[in-house]
Amino acid sequence: MPLKNFKIIHLTQAAVILLSLAMGVGQAAVDDHNVVIVLDASGSMGGKMPGSSVMKMDAAKSALKQVIREVPWDTNIGLLVFSAGNLDVDWVYPLGPRNDDKLLAAIDRPEPFGGTPLGEYLKMGADRLLKQRAEQYGYGTYRLLVVTDGEAGDPDMVERFVPEIIARGIIIDVIGVDMAGQHTLATKVHSYRSADNPGALKTAIADVFAEVAAAGTDGFGEDAFAVIEPIPQEMAVSMLKALSSSGNQPIGEGPGATGDDGRYGDSASSSSSSCLTVLTSFFAVLIIGLVVFIMIIILIVRARRS
Repeated sequence: MPLKNFKIIHLTQAAVILLSLAMGVGQAAVDDHNVVIVLDASGSMGGKMPGSSVMKMDAAKSALKQVIREVPWDTNIGLLVFSAGNLDVDWVYPLGPRNDDKLLAAIDRPEPFGGTPLGEYLKMGADRLLKQRAEQYGYGTYRLLVVTDGEAGDPDMVERFVPEIIARGIIIDVIGVDMAGQHTLATKVHSYRSADNPGALKTAIADVFAEVAAAGTDGFGEDAFAVIEPIPQEMAVSMLKALSSSGNQPIGEGPGATGDDGRYGDSASSSSSSCLTVLTSFFAVLIIGLVVFIMIIILIVRARRS
């Protein structure tokens, strides 16, 4: 194929890829999975698993360590622990790439002590995932994995934040450890699994991470950015940033937030913000298409002159 025709076809592919990325279609070139584990270290996790001498916290630690070793390396992991009596930090392992030595040591650290501020920590984990999503230009997968043995001590915050977290595109998986009945979150989140013994707990955690590994395997794949290579890097990055700049505010803020009364924010303000978001996305797509179209025309003209 003549070089000039190859360049025209390649740039046309770039236009299709960029427009598809702009409209949120397909899989991102940055295909990192992101999982924040919210681990309950309340006093009740010091109890024993049914028919076993194993403490619930120890069972959770053992299951996490066994499963983590099998997690794909493109998965960013964070460990957020609440109520541990021996820790002065919440992020025992900040969300980021796996470093098994540090991560496995972090899993071993918490000791059961206090209450169950689940709503507060769901928000904390979701906020970090939203920040990560902004850094990845909106691409990748985002998940909260909650391992708990009790109901939230802050049910109002759970009721307030969970619908918004889900509406923001974050998947919530909950594992109920030795719960007398289903956790309140069982009917509010994407998946709920009961674990009444150490083996069931390991299986439940493994099932969640298996879903993580299977997610996002369709689409353009790793070659997407290679195809848009003809477009200057700074221009392409600016375009993608513009398309992913909204929707990543902390939970409880922005047009999708709920007030203290549990109701969503002012409808007029929300409607106005939604319209602005739609217009911004429309013009971003339009600009991308126009820039690529002009570049194709310039290349065609140069090819004909030569």
